[in-house]
Amino acid sequence: MTSLLPRLIACFDVRDGLVTKGLAFQDNIDIAPVEELTRFVYNGQIDEVIVFDILASAERRGPDLDMVRKVSRQLFVPLCVGGGIRTVDDMHAVLAVGAEKISIDSAAVRNPDLIAQGAREFGSQAIVLSMQVKRVTPTESIPSGYEIAIDGARTFTGMDAVAWAIRGAELGAGEICINSIDQDGTHAGFDLEITRMVAHQVSVPIIASGGAGNAAHIAAAFRDAGASAAIVSSILYSPRMAQNTGVRALKEQMADLGIAMRPWIEAPKRPRTDTVQGIPHTR
Repeated sequence: MTSLLPRLIACFDVRDGLVTKGLAFQDNIDIAPVEELTRFVYNGQIDEVIVFDILASAERRGPDLDMVRKVSRQLFVPLCVGGGIRTVDDMHAVLAVGAEKISIDSAAVRNPDLIAQGAREFGSQAIVLSMQVKRVTPTESIPSGYEIAIDGARTFTGMDAVAWAIRGAELGAGEICINSIDQDGTHAGFDLEITRMVAHQVSVPIIASGGAGNAAHIAAAFRDAGASAAIVSSILYSPRMAQNTGVRALKEQMADLGIAMRPWIEAPKRPRTDTVQGIPHTR
């Protein structure tokens, strides 16, 4: 399912208040405080932001509400929060400090009714089912050839990714985010096959995640795989990229490729040039 205009979503994995970036869910490099990078992408007119508290599950705690509050104060576009959300009370807590959407992943696998509970309480538009998917040899139990992993790709479930996406949509998820473990941090493009498979089977918007290295990769997710939104992270700020690309430049490149994006809106501001790990921005 596609929306009227495709969306670019900045995604930040956060630990101890710092944005960190890995490669295939490993070998993370800390980048900068999450509120600084949030301000950077918001000034670039990103369409949405997702933040994941990646330590919450391992530390068996709820989401870092102070971090969510700091991020929400930096932007006026939809904010989605994931990590450590196991109950409806956790959902209430993150929405109360500024989030508009909730991303659930491992907790939803362990308790699928959490999707339905959240949809009943807040509406499907507030519930994003995030899936960690790994390419495997197709079997009778995993006919799609993509397996669901949880716990930061440390635990493999034996669940088929397409079947889980269908069930998640039936339970009330308003969007499905497909995180490719194989493509994560590679800058080699999204896994279009699993994105396309899921987009053809469900009627809710699909978010492609993992592998964006340039505008052509993003355009392919929209045009060839049926995604409604695409995650951009490394391309914006990772030191693993030879050269980072700003949100505005990405949107201009997308327009050159024939993909209509939300337009740049000139807004009067008092500029102050600053840097985030060498990335210039204005605030």
